[in-house]
Amino acid sequence: MVRGLYTAYTGMMNQQARLDVITNNLANASTVGYKKEGSTSQAFDSMYTQKIKDGSEGYINRRIGKESLGVKIGETYTDYTQGSFKVTGNTLDLALEGTGFFNIEYVSKSGNTSTKYTRDGSFSINNEGMLVTEDGDYLLGENGRIQIPSGAEVVVDELGNVYADEKLVDKIKLSDFEDYNYLKKFGENLYTAVDGATEKTGDGKVRQGYLEMSNIDVISEMVEMITVSRAYESSQKVVQTMDSSLEKAVNLGKL
Repeated sequence: MVRGLYTAYTGMMNQQARLDVITNNLANASTVGYKKEGSTSQAFDSMYTQKIKDGSEGYINRRIGKESLGVKIGETYTDYTQGSFKVTGNTLDLALEGTGFFNIEYVSKSGNTSTKYTRDGSFSINNEGMLVTEDGDYLLGENGRIQIPSGAEVVVDELGNVYADEKLVDKIKLSDFEDYNYLKKFGENLYTAVDGATEKTGDGKVRQGYLEMSNIDVISEMVEMITVSRAYESSQKVVQTMDSSLEKAVNLGKL
């Protein structure tokens, strides 16, 4: 009975973790470049069950089968499928059609710089004339930070070449990876490469005047949230039933 209580409890914990992932997806449904997250569940390894020193069995240990000790939280993964494109008409809004990521020079609060990767192409020009993200981090080209002359008309072709008043300024640096399992989320829509990541040149086409929205299907996420909530409630009822049964067993033992 106590084991059943524990099994139901692990079910509740697992459903809560799944619910956290789903609510985070829904919260970022309108975030540019956001990629859907999912979670997996794993069963604890089954254990052989034996009768030990049972008088009815002649005090011989006998294997009577297997039992599971419940479910545990597996891994959280990211779905990198491309989101839908939104037409903005803004010359500094860029979307990637195909694989690859924009390279971003990220500056931490302590002043340390590192390269992050994103599919969010909502850029602007700061006071220094540099192309930056909404958070003020620099978009990187093949030659480093991309600077646009004041008042210049910006044109970006599908190869990522940046022109200011028809003069080539730089080419946007695009990166891709052999295995996305070596990418780790950083914030809402940035990624960082961990040890073992194999970087290669991204072959996506740049679309000017567009933004890639999240790949979240809101209706599917809502349906999944309802399913998970019902599963959580079922496990909760099992816990309550087990608790009531244990209480009755204790009270009977006092008689």
